[in-house]
Amino acid sequence: MSDRDTDYFDRLVDLDALEAFLETHLGPAATFEVHRHPGGHSNETLFITWGAEEFVVRRPPPGETADTAHDVIREYTVLEALQDSDVPIPTTEVASEDHDIIGSDFYVMEKKDGVVIREDEPEEVTDPSQRRWIGTEMIDTLAAIHGVDHEKVGLDGFGRPDGFTQRQVDRWEQQYDWAFETTAEEREIPEVHELTDWLQNNVPTDHPHALVHGDYKLDNVMFELGSEPKTVAVLDWEMSTIGDPFTDLGWLLSYWPDESDETTKVGTAKDAAYLLRNGYPARDELVERYESATGYTFENDRFYRALAYYKLGGIGEMFFRRHLEGNAADDRYPLMEERVPELARRALRIVEGSE
Repeated sequence: MSDRDTDYFDRLVDLDALEAFLETHLGPAATFEVHRHPGGHSNETLFITWGAEEFVVRRPPPGETADTAHDVIREYTVLEALQDSDVPIPTTEVASEDHDIIGSDFYVMEKKDGVVIREDEPEEVTDPSQRRWIGTEMIDTLAAIHGVDHEKVGLDGFGRPDGFTQRQVDRWEQQYDWAFETTAEEREIPEVHELTDWLQNNVPTDHPHALVHGDYKLDNVMFELGSEPKTVAVLDWEMSTIGDPFTDLGWLLSYWPDESDETTKVGTAKDAAYLLRNGYPARDELVERYESATGYTFENDRFYRALAYYKLGGIGEMFFRRHLEGNAADDRYPLMEERVPELARRALRIVEGSE
């Protein structure tokens, strides 16, 4: 039985066409079920039962989408390239750009089982040693991603590393400008303009060229916890490219609170106070381990951490515009009226060296 109780589900998948496609590529199966994963705010994830096996289909949301934010073929490309690397990822099966099947590009991969840490510490975490392992494993896995020889695995030309960091600042300035066309009528955020000027004047011009995940944080990594814990898979690669690896580290640190922070709220909605419990490494410990694992020196840390909050604020401001225009039904979106200025003020505290 499949989730066919909503019009939205019917827009995501043509069950008959998908079944025929899977039979061609995976062989026949006595059981075929499809269920939509409700989490996530970018690409859609469909869980597939195919006989005794389980798979995942990834596709963009229906309707018009931003090319880079929902490029599942790009995601498939990097996953396929990393199959024999030290980076833990699902096994890929097949991809298709034939929109006659389910109405969009999509790909199929194995379904991994494990724990994803989102809003709170899972019950499987019982002592400080497990917490420390989670923190250090996050860094060691990030180091493995940044250590991939992207040319050797077939990702030469996958991105444009020269000028990458400058383009990041430019892009997010443009995102703010788009959102402000509507949101400025509700309230101004002078801190964002101050932050924009500082970032534009302090873009590092010299950085390593490496495979970048683009959204590396705790809830995009799946773990197996217990007596012999391991990292099962790094998920959600649609923003990956060849660029500045320090943007990944800055992004991870923006989701990792310290005792000295004025708030333990991270991202655009959730509180991560559980990461202050006994055992989780502090941010400076994460940076030290990263430098040891990669051989890089995390210079310009204020820039990369401030850039992460700038990007988070840009996401929030676009949410707020969609709320004001009546194009969203998410309870978080109206909260961005206050949350985005908070993120900008936090970034300025980082710039000033007070956080």
